[in-house]
Amino acid sequence: MTTEARTTVMTVTVDGVGPVPVTLTERGDGRPFLLLHGGAGPQSVDGFADLLATQEPARVLTPTHPGFGGTPRPDGLDSMRSLARVYTGLLDELGLTGVTVIGNSIGGWVAAEIALLGSPRVSGVVLVDAAGLVLSDYPAPDFFSMTMDQVADLSYYRPDAFRLDLDHLPDQVKALMAGNRAALAVYGGPAMADPGLLDRLPDVTVPVLVIWGEADRMIPVAHGQAYAKAIPGARFVLIPEAGHLPQLETPARLLAVIWDFAETTAS
Repeated sequence: MTTEARTTVMTVTVDGVGPVPVTLTERGDGRPFLLLHGGAGPQSVDGFADLLATQEPARVLTPTHPGFGGTPRPDGLDSMRSLARVYTGLLDELGLTGVTVIGNSIGGWVAAEIALLGSPRVSGVVLVDAAGLVLSDYPAPDFFSMTMDQVADLSYYRPDAFRLDLDHLPDQVKALMAGNRAALAVYGGPAMADPGLLDRLPDVTVPVLVIWGEADRMIPVAHGQAYAKAIPGARFVLIPEAGHLPQLETPARLLAVIWDFAETTAS
């Protein structure tokens, strides 16, 4: 088994959008996992993808959302639902079955939309601190109004370990971050949520696991509980000493829960 990262660009044609170039990185061989990154970009799941790919057998696919990391985004690709259609089309192109879809933050939102599409290629979906819901009693903060320091404070159990010193970042990195932020605004809109998503979740028929970092203040734990309550048969797991990105703070704990779920839902 090889876990060396292999990156290619595939083209997926989506009705109403047209051809979409998708930068796809693969690691390992065996049971397929589709790992979807959040607004922090593909690097926020790279380490976890490496870890997951060391399991045997595991084949981990980590696409870069078009528009992130300097990649092109077609004008018609402008919502989480359209991204979900891209990724179900990608699974069709690759001919994969028994796929476990894992999404963090906005990647979790896309994963929820994939669950709603009901692709027969997907055996289970894992929502990790997923964005997307509107809960008036537990509002998420306005991401676009916050500084990066404020984002870190709300996102991590140990924020000082993950702060970025923007003043000392190379201009190229700053440009990529600005591009990521612009793509995020297109996909998620100013509210970074879909008011109708919660009402659609009871239509999900695929097995779903909802995982939340106990210290997540970017997307409150109540959102995870709401996801799990709305999706038939969904299970909810709370991870201590983790915030919005448990794949960075508690990767071993996250891996254990996901692997157990993948084994029980394998088809």
